[in-house]
Amino acid sequence: MTKHIIVIGAGIAGLTAAWRLKCAQDAGADLDFQVLESSARIGGQLWTDRAGGLVADGGSDSYLTTKPSVKRLATELGIEDAICGTNEDNKGTYLVKDGKLVELPDGIMLFAPTKILPMATTKLYSWPAKFRMLGDLIKPRKKQPDTGPVDESIATLVTRRLGRECLQRLAEPLVGGVNGSDVETMSTLATYPQLLEMEQEYGSLVRGFLAQRKRNEAQAKAHPPRPGAPRWTFFSSFTGGMQRITDALAEAIGPERITCKSRATALSRAEDGRYLLTVSDNHPDNHPRGVCHQITADAVISAAPAWASAEVFGGLMPDVATLLDTIPFSSCATIILGFNGADVPFKKNWHGVLSPDIEKQSVTGVSLITSKWNGRAPEGTVMLRGFVGGARDPEMLDFSDQELIEITRESFINLLGLPKSAKPTYAKVFRFPRSMPQYTVGHLDRMARLDALLAGECGLALAGAAYRGVGVPNCLESGEEAAAKILADLGTNPVILREVAQSSQEAMALDSATDAQDDTAAEAPA
Repeated sequence: MTKHIIVIGAGIAGLTAAWRLKCAQDAGADLDFQVLESSARIGGQLWTDRAGGLVADGGSDSYLTTKPSVKRLATELGIEDAICGTNEDNKGTYLVKDGKLVELPDGIMLFAPTKILPMATTKLYSWPAKFRMLGDLIKPRKKQPDTGPVDESIATLVTRRLGRECLQRLAEPLVGGVNGSDVETMSTLATYPQLLEMEQEYGSLVRGFLAQRKRNEAQAKAHPPRPGAPRWTFFSSFTGGMQRITDALAEAIGPERITCKSRATALSRAEDGRYLLTVSDNHPDNHPRGVCHQITADAVISAAPAWASAEVFGGLMPDVATLLDTIPFSSCATIILGFNGADVPFKKNWHGVLSPDIEKQSVTGVSLITSKWNGRAPEGTVMLRGFVGGARDPEMLDFSDQELIEITRESFINLLGLPKSAKPTYAKVFRFPRSMPQYTVGHLDRMARLDALLAGECGLALAGAAYRGVGVPNCLESGEEAAAKILADLGTNPVILREVAQSSQEAMALDSATDAQDDTAAEAPA
């Protein structure tokens, strides 16, 4: 008897789960599936606007090259040739200090110094702060129980090892700002567990990063680039923007299997023991409040945000819903502005600007898109992206689109030297309400309890950014893992399971081996 599976959410996690179900179906599994998306578009946080030769990524604009799952999936979908790296000729990162730009010192890895001269001469830190950071070399390591390290916030770890100024001037904008999180509550074990491991192994974060740098240099020397091969970069994207991969997934799955403006609202049991999903279809022209109907399914994968999954699961599994509701979320928006090159006189040999919370800037991060990526705009056009909101400044989302555009333009005038007369030739606001999950202290304990609750529930799985990684590769892999659980729960032929899972299992094993390297190898944020 054909098994019917519902996937909730058409972001990268949900679409990848659906793709794995399609692969199983093509391999002979007797199943059918349907993807429900509450919004009017697919792609979730991967949202690319293409207009007049411009390519504007409003959501994630890249992924970590060292994680192979994106490239593997792109190869399966036939778009591997569209993968592209950043323009390293223009690489540079600035931090805002006292309203002015200060270049990130050479040798900074994540937020720790690994080179003496650049650290000694930088204006980013005061001299007392520099000496305090060097104190990490002699400060005793924190004693941990034999059962493993105890979780603590990023703020607590950085402050006790490197000092408060290091936290405020670099760790907070880089780690907290980029993730839209509050470093005072952000879990180290769930986000950067290698930091605690470094402290135990080396007795110092600085020594740990120095060792990592030496390993990176030795690896690069042992494996030089092949002649004629594209230059390796730490971050990668796709020509045409990051939505290229979700578009390809939707095409491969079959657009007829994806229903937009269809929101799952509740889950219960049907009389025959299968799942009964209540769905609200929003047809604003005829039924502004939506029309509800029910779908019977043998299995459900929810790749919606945790708070939306909590609403769906509340009636059937209240313990799961309660746990999901404990995951906080922040909201953010990105504003992309294009200008005529003649109106942009400042230097363009950089990728990004980060502003610490203590600077109280409305725009907390800036990317110079046309310097970071090649081919994103016609010749003579300069594109910039501003980031607002997150855990530190949620009220920014209350402004209208036009107000956010003007706030961002004024920020570019004050920080970058954009002339006051410069008017954008392109302007678009991308809003992401309640989109950024917060991995607060104790997050891994929460995940362990969630796994235990779901393990005994045949035919239910969760996927997405709220659980074990917010990056594109993490979300992609969570969709694969959810599909694998559902296929096993439904008794899919083991031969088919092995065939479908083989490539993803190999890649996930490699991902696990490189996770620690991914987050510590970069010497500057993008």
